[in-house]
Amino acid sequence: MGARYSVLEDDRLYTETARLLAKEKVIGWFQGRMEFGPRALGGRSIIGDPRSEKMQSVMNLKIKYRESFRPFAPSVLWERVADYFDQDSPSPYMLIVAPVREDLRTALSNEQDELFGIEKLHLKRSELPAITHVDYSARVQTVHKETNPRFHELLSAFEQLTGCGVLVNTSFNVRGEPIVCTPADAYRCFMRTEMDYLVVENFLLDKKDQPAWDDDTSWQNEFELD
Repeated sequence: MGARYSVLEDDRLYTETARLLAKEKVIGWFQGRMEFGPRALGGRSIIGDPRSEKMQSVMNLKIKYRESFRPFAPSVLWERVADYFDQDSPSPYMLIVAPVREDLRTALSNEQDELFGIEKLHLKRSELPAITHVDYSARVQTVHKETNPRFHELLSAFEQLTGCGVLVNTSFNVRGEPIVCTPADAYRCFMRTEMDYLVVENFLLDKKDQPAWDDDTSWQNEFELD
């Protein structure tokens, strides 16, 4: 493939990835063994900054190739979950829906509250707009150091840099495609979408440094859409 990359020690990997996320870069995050289950939990994930007002649209339209209104789920440090959500129980498998804390919500004017559909969707609803649905809910994944140490370290690095212990976390695939399994799968998905960076274990790849992608097969014709 001729991929071009940097190899970073753990500490620098986490701080550099956190720095890129804080600049609103979208990153493919590939770590450890293949995950099994209905959700991506930090092993095969596409991640972004939940504070970004454009992140939801960017991920949906340029990465996942699906409707812009679809919400994304947050991954949050377990020790900080109650600071962001009305939740006090673990949710390591992203199976619990909880409201965003009221003090983090953005109050709507009477005129804004009367809007409907896409018009209302585009309003900023909280300090974490990329993961806050129209009803102020979010499908929460709590990240625990004991069971998910590398993703926990990344979240901790992002919190140390930004004060925010939350990341957008969606599965590493495009609509209709299985979640990536191998590094080759991850690179292929990375090159066929508008992701900015790819992290595979300790390898960091910048899209701008990669050779031209010759495989012009459209994934839209390869996988059945949902």
